[in-house]
Amino acid sequence: MAGGDAPRIGWRSHLRCVVVPGEAVYLVSGRGIRAVRGAPAEVLAPLLDGTRTAEDVLRAAAGNPAAPESGPLRRALAELWSAGLLRARPAGAPAPADPSADAFWDLAGTQPPAGPSVRLLVLDGPVTHDQAAAACTASGLAVALPGTADAAVTLVLCADYLDPRLAGIDAAQRAAGRPWILAKPGGPAPWTGPVLRPGDGPCWHCLAERLRLQRGSEAPLHLALGSTDPVARPDASLAASRALGLHTAVLETAKYLAGTPGPAHDALHVLDALTLAAGLHPVVRRPQCPACGDPGLVGAAVRAPFVPGPRPKAATGGNGHRALTPRQMLDAYGHLVSPVTGVVREVRRDPRSPAFTHSYLSGHNLALRAQTLAGHTAGLRALSGGKGLTSEEARVSALCEAVERYSGTRHGDEPVVRDSLRALGAAAVHPDTVRLYDPRQLRDRAAWNAARSPFQYVGRPFDEDAVLDWTPVWSLTEGRQRLLPTALLYFDADPAAPLRADSNGNAAGSSREDAFVQGFLELVERDAVALWWYNRTLAPALDLDAFAASGDDWIEPLRAGYRSVGREVWALDLTSDFGIPVVAALSRRTEGAAEDVLFGFGAHPDPRIAVRRALTEMGQLLPAVIGARPDGSGYTVDDPQALSWWRTATVAGQPHLLADPQRRPVVPGDHAHTPRADLADDVAALTALARERGLEVLVLDQTRPDTGLPVVKVIIPGMRHFWPRFAPGRLFDVPVALGRLTEPTPYERLNPLPLFI
Repeated sequence: MAGGDAPRIGWRSHLRCVVVPGEAVYLVSGRGIRAVRGAPAEVLAPLLDGTRTAEDVLRAAAGNPAAPESGPLRRALAELWSAGLLRARPAGAPAPADPSADAFWDLAGTQPPAGPSVRLLVLDGPVTHDQAAAACTASGLAVALPGTADAAVTLVLCADYLDPRLAGIDAAQRAAGRPWILAKPGGPAPWTGPVLRPGDGPCWHCLAERLRLQRGSEAPLHLALGSTDPVARPDASLAASRALGLHTAVLETAKYLAGTPGPAHDALHVLDALTLAAGLHPVVRRPQCPACGDPGLVGAAVRAPFVPGPRPKAATGGNGHRALTPRQMLDAYGHLVSPVTGVVREVRRDPRSPAFTHSYLSGHNLALRAQTLAGHTAGLRALSGGKGLTSEEARVSALCEAVERYSGTRHGDEPVVRDSLRALGAAAVHPDTVRLYDPRQLRDRAAWNAARSPFQYVGRPFDEDAVLDWTPVWSLTEGRQRLLPTALLYFDADPAAPLRADSNGNAAGSSREDAFVQGFLELVERDAVALWWYNRTLAPALDLDAFAASGDDWIEPLRAGYRSVGREVWALDLTSDFGIPVVAALSRRTEGAAEDVLFGFGAHPDPRIAVRRALTEMGQLLPAVIGARPDGSGYTVDDPQALSWWRTATVAGQPHLLADPQRRPVVPGDHAHTPRADLADDVAALTALARERGLEVLVLDQTRPDTGLPVVKVIIPGMRHFWPRFAPGRLFDVPVALGRLTEPTPYERLNPLPLFI
């Protein structure tokens, strides 16, 4: 046969050619069947057996009486080559020793790994070094001898991805500039990946940080055992599942060495041995990682002035005015959700939520880090969540709240100044202007804390000479940097901390400006709720019928849903001296002794959005009571204050829950609202409102570089949380200024029942 040293061409080895004369050439593979039609293909197909050069194929085809002219034959051969259906082998190349492996690499579109070796490190687990070496050899991978330094990749097998020895391996591999692959072949769900490539992607520390976040339930055990090492787990596996895990790791190693592209190299692959379900969990580089990134990124962002920039609004309906639509938010940040490597463990519909509400859950609330394992499941706010009128809105809301909690948690890279309040002077903001405890609350704190939930915790009196950590915040009203105790700004797991942060004013958004607006509005909302609740003043009704008739056609179907489960719904207008509409939505059971009174709150310059926020927030509480029974059982939370409220509170006994009969109900036109096109204009307008009332607006940028989702904390000293903070000030003065009271409510006559959400 002619051709000399020219390569021989033929069908790719993963294809089997079947010619049906006059119909088509069928190419059969493990991925399906492909038909190639036309007389030229039928003539060429039998000749593409890998023994001929391209010219030999064309000459042989031309000799076929049924063949068309040489031009169509040559074009058909070129098209088969361009379609990736053919391959070329060097002349004289031996037949592959393993035809199946040859077909696999042909299907993958690459050559099998040749020459580069694999270095094996087996730390622990049910798979031995010899078993791992045999698995590599069986798949055509050469295993380097111990001590060999020139292996192309290192495969590390372990029993736990948080094994502290992996830090040393990561450091050595990065120092040598060599990639390595991590795998856990044992257990009920073997893990493989990612491929950790120094200088290109995440390091082990980036991965470990996310894994620790998702294993937060181990924290109480670490505390009890006095160790931060991963909690050892029994190996629950069969020989078959261990083999699956081991060979999956070897397969990923072989694909990497062969240069096979794909997302698996940058992800952690989990195979559930019980269900055979498999999942890929993305592993991303943390720009602020102290091992492979710049640990100063967070500090630089926090120290920088908060300067709002132009931010046109893309969405002005739904739950607020945003720079991105809900769909755009999910597209941009949905990758943060993973039960293994995500910032957010899950975003799922609350299974207890009735069909007429959209309430979603997004994992444990990091603002309430439990000190015992029981604490992870107890309590009304043990889980982060979100709400909306649509599933998409609720998903975005739940995602943002979970990222907000993550971003507001102390990670250790926050900038601090360590000193005392007295030594820092005018730059420091006194924490009591934020905590707002009355001296009597501080005096009686032991009894107060024993009788109430952690939400109403009263801290110790502040020592102005105590040396502690302070973090910079930016004063929008004064245009300068101030300092607040770090423990008031970031959630911390230390139960002995003298100060505790809460989520008041924390917000995530589609931009920093958006997040600021949401955080500011939350402060206005909770301040207005505190004025109403603790003074027990009557508020005017908000006319839901009028809002429904003027375009909010979702209101009546929602109320009908509540009626279908034996409940009525009403709303109050709690708008305070800020003039920003604040709405309280309320609902009670209409049959039986227990009324299970629910409430939800919302604030927004657009009164329609305030109504929407209040009603959808109330829907987040509904799952907790919808299954309640006349005997007092059936509630799905065990928060004692919430249960006491639902079992005993009635509108007759709490008349401030009902509308003021002497005042006309509020209708849509009562709140003038002129929408602004840019969120930066909203920031300026809201800041001006606070300045006019003699209040300082402080902002802390809590955005984490590894998420990119903008998160800020807004602090306005003097404004109230809706938890019981009874220091002198707005709680007593504003109701009088607004004409709701003729004189301040005495401390002893404030509502003794704290809000519990």
